[in-house]
Amino acid sequence: MTTIKDSVHDYIELDPTAEALLDTAPMQRLREVRQLSTVQFVYPSANHTRFEHSLGVYHLASRAVDRLDLEPDLADRLRAAALVHDVGHGPFGHQTEPAIERHLGRHHDEIDWLLERTELGDVLAERGLDPTAIAATVDGRGPLGELVSGALDVDRMDYLVRDAHHTGVPYGTIDHARLLHNLRIVDGELAVEEDTVATAESALIARTLMNATVYRHHVSRIAGAMIDRASERLLADGVLEPAEFTRLTDAQLLATFEEYGPTADVSRRLRERELYKRAIWARRETVPDRFVGPDYDRTRALERDIAAEAGVDPDAVILDSPSDGTSPESRARIVVDGDVRRLADRSSLVAGLDACAREMWRLGVYAPADHLEAVREAAASVLEIEAEVVH
Repeated sequence: MTTIKDSVHDYIELDPTAEALLDTAPMQRLREVRQLSTVQFVYPSANHTRFEHSLGVYHLASRAVDRLDLEPDLADRLRAAALVHDVGHGPFGHQTEPAIERHLGRHHDEIDWLLERTELGDVLAERGLDPTAIAATVDGRGPLGELVSGALDVDRMDYLVRDAHHTGVPYGTIDHARLLHNLRIVDGELAVEEDTVATAESALIARTLMNATVYRHHVSRIAGAMIDRASERLLADGVLEPAEFTRLTDAQLLATFEEYGPTADVSRRLRERELYKRAIWARRETVPDRFVGPDYDRTRALERDIAAEAGVDPDAVILDSPSDGTSPESRARIVVDGDVRRLADRSSLVAGLDACAREMWRLGVYAPADHLEAVREAAASVLEIEAEVVH
């Protein structure tokens, strides 16, 4: 059995199926896709990859299935699904996911196509594993699929700890060992024991704090929005076919930006960290509901309206207005006196964290430094919000 030294979990032991899967080209590609993509502009040490994360998720899934004492076939399926769960990510991970969804209509968790068309499916089939069942598990469906993609899954358990380790912030530290130790199967679904409520709450707190300080940092959001717009330009102009785009690495995407005239400036700005700046950074209560979480076409129309009023090129304006956030962990199930309840019904802390997420919500309008004042005034007019100077 092969053993790999990991920066977070120490030693990870691979079963033969995991070894074979890791040797495939789709899995090796994940060595060149950063786990935290644009967070590196804020935390320079955040250079770990989705390959490392995939190993960590596999390790935690292995511990979970051993603890639950599952049937061998189901245990093998869950281990394999945990290992390949991120193989569907495009370059820069979540930052290009909206563009991929717009052009291919699929989420990164929907990997049926990848298992059908690459050697990954062959490796699984050769070892008696059904690629279709693996794809369903990655998407959180099928028996115990929530272990891989659910309210308190091993994906989240690994990335919180791993991302905190590599960024150097203390907020993502959670007791994943206790969560795994107290996993139970109740009526065919995963739950944790009542005395694990505090541990589950700590995962909620960790995710909330990591969102505020790492995942949703304004610099990362700005860089991600720039990548999204440039990616859309490549795909809309037919520079790359969508299927080809999804299999690029981070470096290959930046090189493609640089080679194509309309996106070359974005490549230069990312390379030199000359990012757009915040013209508007508005709290939720100051933003009319109709401007919260607009779809892509509406967002681009608003950007054009702002640019026209500001007298600048449309490419000089980026609107970033997320939807109202939710806490998926609140749906986790807790066993209380033999009955299964939702964590949200058992923990008053969950409601407080939902309110905290709303407090941290911001609408951003970004522009090059030399257009900030004009864009600020125009955005305030179009979006009907105050034109406060952002520091």
